[in-house]
Amino acid sequence: MATTIEKSTLTFLSDLSKNNTREWFNQNKPRYDAARKNYSQFLDELLAEMALFEPVAHGQQGKDLLFRIYRDVRFSNDKRPYKDHFGAYIAEGGRKSILPGYYLHLAGNDNSFVAGGLWMPPADYLKAVRQEIDYNLEELESILQEPAFKERFGNIQGEQLKTTPKGYDKENPAIEYLRFKSWNAVMPLPDKVVLGKDFKDVVLEAFKAVKPFNDFLMAPLKDVGE
Repeated sequence: MATTIEKSTLTFLSDLSKNNTREWFNQNKPRYDAARKNYSQFLDELLAEMALFEPVAHGQQGKDLLFRIYRDVRFSNDKRPYKDHFGAYIAEGGRKSILPGYYLHLAGNDNSFVAGGLWMPPADYLKAVRQEIDYNLEELESILQEPAFKERFGNIQGEQLKTTPKGYDKENPAIEYLRFKSWNAVMPLPDKVVLGKDFKDVVLEAFKAVKPFNDFLMAPLKDVGE
């Protein structure tokens, strides 16, 4: 029988967001273990079907793509010890990859989402993607106007420069896309959808819709650093 996201998984994450202390977490460790196992099994089944249209999913395992729940608070003003969500990144090279990929964020209180794109790339990747956008604006716009993409993700989002990127004119027809420092497509997922029997299909269809965008962002990065 197919794995679905259990209500207890979202309830645990919701409770954790209100009780983000080591004492509470230790007392509720069995709930965490069960929730993590549920999400990890869901990911395994998702990856098996995703591999039919996205080669980077081949050979990857849910447990390896899941980010740690423990926050690194050493350099942060926010001293909460735990993340209040589960996140998994599917990309070439696994969860720590800096390449374009697919992200599934699970959280309580209607805060889950699915996303794709390229997040905060290093300078050489940033430069390569901007050049690709400048050269192939029509191709990018046709991907973003595709109904399957548009109805799920709307417009792309991400941190942007307030000024014009170096080497480009402010009158450049692609300037709205060139200003981005991250190119992200994000689709919110209400709890009702996450807990539905067809949730895996919802995520798979979203990943299929965002794949051309990821492929576009990936194309100029294959030669970077060679």
